[in-house]
Amino acid sequence: MGSFFIDLLSFEHEVAVYEKDPKRMRFTYNCQRFTSLDKIKDFKPGLVINAVTLKYTIQAFKEVMPVLPADCIISDISSVKTNLKEFYEQCGHPYVSTHPMFGPTFANLQQLSEENAIIISEGDYMGRIFFKELYRQLDLNIYEYTFEEHDRTVAYSLSIPFVSTFVFAAVMKHQDAPGTTFKRHMRIAKGVLNEDDYLLQEILFNPYTSGQVAQIRTELKELLEIIDNKDAEGMKAYLAKIRNNVKRDIEIRGEGA
Repeated sequence: MGSFFIDLLSFEHEVAVYEKDPKRMRFTYNCQRFTSLDKIKDFKPGLVINAVTLKYTIQAFKEVMPVLPADCIISDISSVKTNLKEFYEQCGHPYVSTHPMFGPTFANLQQLSEENAIIISEGDYMGRIFFKELYRQLDLNIYEYTFEEHDRTVAYSLSIPFVSTFVFAAVMKHQDAPGTTFKRHMRIAKGVLNEDDYLLQEILFNPYTSGQVAQIRTELKELLEIIDNKDAEGMKAYLAKIRNNVKRDIEIRGEGA
């Protein structure tokens, strides 16, 4: 995602990338490449986008902040905002926090009209305006949440599909002639499991995740009872319930569009 933002911003803004390992900058273009903090100090950025692995987000901020101008806006694009609010409130810099809810694993980065982005409503006004305009240029659907609302949303929108994928991967067996549905689930599993381990951990350790996963357990118990009892009427009612859930989600998305 760091490379994505470099490419996106470099046509209208002066952009530099800071990376300790020069090899990781081999495929970055239209930008200055820094491997020392002194270069950042000379560059005098107006905005810093922190795109490091989630585990090191706050550490990376602390490393570069001594060489940033006092009015430089610092920002993150983290999927999980745990501890970031407290950090920002005492950091001494204006800040903006956003979450592009897509990535190179599944999204078509050239066609993002069906993808979403969250902008945290707390933070610097001009920083929020900057990202709002940027995301509008990408035709993203933009939502504004507080830090708490964001983490509640992520607990639902990421933890449930992630845990469902984990369960599929845990019980799956090799198929010589897999069906279409199996192959689709397998592609999803491979994509999710290619994510950084710490990112997956932080999403699942989100304080709001446990309640969402408990709902999966409740639904599995109900479904297992229907299967064990060969309850045809119960299965019919269960399928009607979940079809209605999917239908309602589609209708809500249609209204939102």
